[in-house]
Amino acid sequence: MSKEQKQQTVADDVSLLEGIKRGNSDTLKILYKQFYPMALRFVTHNSGSEDDAKDIFQEAVIALYDRIGQQKLDLKCQLKTFIYSICRNLWLKRLGKKDRYSLNIEDFEDSIPLVNEIEWMEERDKQFFMMEAAMKRLGEPCQSILKDFYIYNMSMQDISDKFGYTSTDNAKTQKYKCLQRLKKLFFN
Repeated sequence: MSKEQKQQTVADDVSLLEGIKRGNSDTLKILYKQFYPMALRFVTHNSGSEDDAKDIFQEAVIALYDRIGQQKLDLKCQLKTFIYSICRNLWLKRLGKKDRYSLNIEDFEDSIPLVNEIEWMEERDKQFFMMEAAMKRLGEPCQSILKDFYIYNMSMQDISDKFGYTSTDNAKTQKYKCLQRLKKLFFN
């Protein structure tokens, strides 16, 4: 996610939270349109029905509204992540009560609490931003070579042709050097 996309996501999340605070009915429609599909997918892929997904998502939205109303919402991740985590935890609890889930839910929650999951996601986002900054400092042609290989899955032959290397071995050597420079930039 680029810096601009991240800023847009944060702006969208702030706008949604403000809409909830104001009691704007359009905000509820936006919440359902943007976030219900992920709850539906999670629940239906984990022994649930569409009706179950609707119930779980409704409970998650109510929990969100309650936290905002009580001013207990200290959002340290994307709103989508927060809602997904609530839906996930609610569904796992319900599965535990119905004996459809093989693990003891309390034990499961102890091993992967929501707070740790959010912290992990924040740390991962931080590392992505650090990697993006390292890639920008890396410069050309290294930036393009690494993107072509790792992101666009181009073959070494295609990269060799694109950059005018005399052989794929030369392109591999350059890719290796670029990767080493990127590692230095990232870890420093």
